Amino acid sequence: MKKKKWNRVLPGFLVMVTVISLLSGCGGKRAEKEDKETITVYLWTTNLYEKYAPYIQKQLADINIEFVVGNNDLDFYKFLKENGGLPDIITCCRFSLHDASPLKDSLMDLSTTNVAGAVYDTYLNSFQNEDGSVNWLPVCADAHGFLVNKDLFEKYDIPLPTDYESFVSACEAFDKVGIRGFTSDYFYDYTCMETLQGLSASELSSPDGRKWRTGYSDPDNTKIEGLDRTVWPEAFERMEQFIRDTGLSRDDLDMDYDAVRDMFKSGKLAMYFGSSADVKMMQEQGINTTFLPFFQENGEKWIMTTPYFQVALNRDLSKDDTRRKKAMKILSTMLSEDAQKRIISDGQDLLSYSQDVDFKLTKYLNDVKPMIQENHMYIRIASNDFFSVSKDVVSKMISGEYDAGQAYQVFHSQLLEEESASENIVLDSQKSYSNRFHSSGGNEAYSVMVNTLRGIYGTDVLIATGNSFTGNVLKAGYTEKMAGDMIMPNGLSAYSSKMSGTELKETLRNFVEGYEGGFIPFNRGSLPVVSGISVEIRETDEGYTLGKVTKDGKQVQDNDIVTVTCLALPKHMEAYPADDNIVFGGEDTSVKDTWLEYISEGDAILAEPEDYMTLR
Repeated sequence: MKKKKWNRVLPGFLVMVTVISLLSGCGGKRAEKEDKETITVYLWTTNLYEKYAPYIQKQLADINIEFVVGNNDLDFYKFLKENGGLPDIITCCRFSLHDASPLKDSLMDLSTTNVAGAVYDTYLNSFQNEDGSVNWLPVCADAHGFLVNKDLFEKYDIPLPTDYESFVSACEAFDKVGIRGFTSDYFYDYTCMETLQGLSASELSSPDGRKWRTGYSDPDNTKIEGLDRTVWPEAFERMEQFIRDTGLSRDDLDMDYDAVRDMFKSGKLAMYFGSSADVKMMQEQGINTTFLPFFQENGEKWIMTTPYFQVALNRDLSKDDTRRKKAMKILSTMLSEDAQKRIISDGQDLLSYSQDVDFKLTKYLNDVKPMIQENHMYIRIASNDFFSVSKDVVSKMISGEYDAGQAYQVFHSQLLEEESASENIVLDSQKSYSNRFHSSGGNEAYSVMVNTLRGIYGTDVLIATGNSFTGNVLKAGYTEKMAGDMIMPNGLSAYSSKMSGTELKETLRNFVEGYEGGFIPFNRGSLPVVSGISVEIRETDEGYTLGKVTKDGKQVQDNDIVTVTCLALPKHMEAYPADDNIVFGGEDTSVKDTWLEYISEGDAILAEPEDYMTLR
């Protein structure tokens, strides 16, 4: 797509926005009723809008669910809590009880619910607070272990590893024939962290390991916890031995995801650390691949698992029994087998932590079936500290700067360090705006965002998909990080075109009614957000249809000429129906980066909201 540089906001634009209250007269009463009937669910990634969220809404058609893009960061939810904006149901992938501790008193205890009772005790222990309460539950698992090119093993008559000793022997045998036995993408923090833990999964899951983990993660523990002296020193010794046995060196720290997989696909690498999804991908590319576990020193075999996300409920739901029951129905549906199948890739194995979900393993995970049946699925410790410190320490072990003893001491010391001072405030919001969708008016918070962004892009009309923004606009001081988190975290981009009134209405119709390969609204809250115009939309059993479109109080005419900016994911705009007359030019800079550039100047002003939609 053609690239175009946008003009900055005109100072007078923000003053010119017409303000119309969303909560006036009969409309106010209707809005209050809609608010009470709505349950807000924050999903940590836009990927969950494709199959997962629409499925849940379809199963619960009698409940108005507001699905919002959240963030894969518990700091985001801490900020919402501190400023009165914690949603009803929240999800997070990069998670630990340690990082979630400030939220404990604001979350519902799920320990006595049926959904918690269905989780295997082995895994529920990882989410249990010291007092026995449970605030978070995991959905299905993404399995991590070792991907193996079976054809290479057969070609060079090297036995497939069955324990740690034969794993090392295989690495040595491949090195002799000029093929790398093992490496992985140690460029990333998660690979460093998961290798360190996976090699000691058995010990970290032992009574001593669980005892340390409970103390480290306990939300009520005000003491900063480092590493213990029972389990962790030996974990670093095993990591040191693994580095020696596999020949990892400083050069491996530059290996990213693509480089490792290119080596594997070209036959230059026999084994790497990856996920079960990678097995399917490699098989589909004609590479005879299998999946092996972490081989433990005591002879046990474990696979590393990462929940696709964890889910929790706002404690305030308990104050209203009707809302609580609705939220529990949503939670049960989110954790159901059919819903979880819509999280994973097509054809991928569904590995669940719940006894209510049957294991139906494909050939891709056949070699680790015994570990799954034995519940040897280790859930990683995934606090922010563990990500950052693992990257630093394991990288220096691989480069030869630290031995096991030094690595343990440095890791322990870094965990004990106090948090650094907070960032400066770059955006001072003087008002709060709700992100609840109202049939008369639309979404107040999202209107603030699109009106502000229309000024930044200097366009007549701005259209944004319903998943572009991350929730309420709060009366709060925003740091650069928190302000950046107001924009969808998954690559939202801007596309522009000059078009006629006829073409504008056609563009709006595509965003409202959906098109093949694009974002398709599946409930009221997922409808597009607009600025510079107002729209009427009709809701039917089949979906949504566009009605009247007005600009400046007058109906848009076919021969009107307007500049239009659309905010959407690149994959959705690449599938946009071709039109000889409408050519969208794509921005060089993402919407999030454009937004950050605007607010970083320190004098950013948020536009006022407008009534931009009437839903009939």
